[in-house]
Amino acid sequence: MEIRKPEPVYQQVYDILFQQIIEGQLASGVKLSEERIAADLHVSRTPVREAIIRLEHEGLLRNKTVIELTPKEIKESYEIRILLEGHAAKQAALTMTPEDKEFLKSVIDRARSGDFEAKMKANTLFHNAIVRACQNDQLSQFIERMQTIILLCRKDIVKSRTELPHEHEEIYDAVIRGDGDAAERLMKSHLQRNLNNFLNSLPAENRISLI
Repeated sequence: MEIRKPEPVYQQVYDILFQQIIEGQLASGVKLSEERIAADLHVSRTPVREAIIRLEHEGLLRNKTVIELTPKEIKESYEIRILLEGHAAKQAALTMTPEDKEFLKSVIDRARSGDFEAKMKANTLFHNAIVRACQNDQLSQFIERMQTIILLCRKDIVKSRTELPHEHEEIYDAVIRGDGDAAERLMKSHLQRNLNNFLNSLPAENRISLI
């Protein structure tokens, strides 16, 4: 870990902590120490404090502790996401520009050929592009509020579901055909499979009904 001078220090500290949380290096339940982080990064405690406040605002920390999401929280958030992104896919099929369609195809290609980190980034870019293309600011803001849970689940989903690029391509094909109903159905099915996969991967004592 190192601090890059041109960027604001607090932003660099935030980026480092965000990545460590998403990748699991800072596990659920771990309490962050401003003093220790500042010493590790060779910065003052002020930018560390600012980064922690931002992470708490975004929902990744609670009282300086990495959040521990319950299966119920994950299931409920995904149920909302399925409805919203399904609608976003339907609208995107009607409103997406040729440039956005070209970008979406490049993201799918990147996911097929890249390493795990590239696949993670491509997955995020794919879904963000669909949401952005629906041109509904309110819907985009609702989904953005759920980014914490989405990102915390995404690592395990990308790692275990080799079908993701194929499912993304099916959604893409429906979008470029302008078939909103198919795009909505495929997106909902895709996200439901992601949720099922994640919940089924939990220890038996933590699993909840998928109904």
